[in-house]
Amino acid sequence: MKINGTPYRSIWRDAASDAVQIIDQRWLPHELRIVPLRNLNDFATAIRDMWVRGAPLIGATAAWGMAEEMARDPSDSNLNAAWDVLHDTRPTAINLRWALDAMRATLAPLPAEKRADAARAKAEAICDEDVEINRRIGENGLALLRDIAARKGGGRVNVLTHCNAGWLATVDWGTATSPIYHAVEAGIDVHVFVDETRPRNQGALLTAWEMNSHRVSHDLIVDNAGGHLMQHGEVDIVIVGTDRTTARGDVCNKIGTYLKALAAKANDVPFYVALPSPTIDWTVRDGLREIPIEERSGREVTHVQGRDPDGRVVDVQISPDGTGARNPAFDVTPAELVTGLITERGICAATPEGMAALFPEYATAAQ
Repeated sequence: MKINGTPYRSIWRDAASDAVQIIDQRWLPHELRIVPLRNLNDFATAIRDMWVRGAPLIGATAAWGMAEEMARDPSDSNLNAAWDVLHDTRPTAINLRWALDAMRATLAPLPAEKRADAARAKAEAICDEDVEINRRIGENGLALLRDIAARKGGGRVNVLTHCNAGWLATVDWGTATSPIYHAVEAGIDVHVFVDETRPRNQGALLTAWEMNSHRVSHDLIVDNAGGHLMQHGEVDIVIVGTDRTTARGDVCNKIGTYLKALAAKANDVPFYVALPSPTIDWTVRDGLREIPIEERSGREVTHVQGRDPDGRVVDVQISPDGTGARNPAFDVTPAELVTGLITERGICAATPEGMAALFPEYATAAQ
């Protein structure tokens, strides 16, 4: 995707410096900061402290972290130590473990002297695969938006999003946003309602910035406005991303997704999840009982980041002194509230049978 007309990925190896670089998302939309990640601590910090966000990008960042460690020390002990350090950064997004397992499976059988080059090649392949998966999700999701536009006689298609499931949450294209970008390129009149997504405001800071950058018609709304818009017929479809989806179709995503699904169900609004296959955890069936929910610092709730009148990016306390805060980062939407899953292989029902039809090789192994 592009920033001011220049193509970017969210993570890449810079040829001039030979360093892995990322867009540090903590400063968006007010500042575009590109920073290098040079050692294991840099990669772990970038994931844990949300310099990078989104399950696919977290996985890609972890893969590059393993690759950089293999260039420094390709020993068996360091391979396993790097896996442990990176795996411990965030507990919910399954792509983290998926990418680390893929790296270790590739590298462990090799002699130490061949691991550095193989690790870089594998990290590049994981990134390229993510881009292609998300492109195909966009093509498959485009059919849904075309159908809505046709039913409305070519009228505007109104999409509600939650959090950032855009290209900043992946290596490129995004998951929930990929159908939107494909629709815009196809000339479909699309308007996006962007949930702010408290407490980290990924919708307000990141999705809205993406929509601006690509000149996609959009409005920023507070998290609790979505149900009202659905009641009044202003939302045609909800498309969200996911950080982990179970083998039976339960969807774990950014906190607040469950409430959007309930509102969509009550108002007969289709609720779709854009789902890259590496985000399916075939070892888990019951999302409510089995998926660990990350609990982050209460400071994210009691403080907000913004730009002051002098243009400085600052943190501001919004709660009284002494008030505590709970900050679960994710919730689980039961499969029965999900209209369908938009994957790189097609669209399916959020059921074991529907998922098995698209991914028989994984579903069979999970049984």
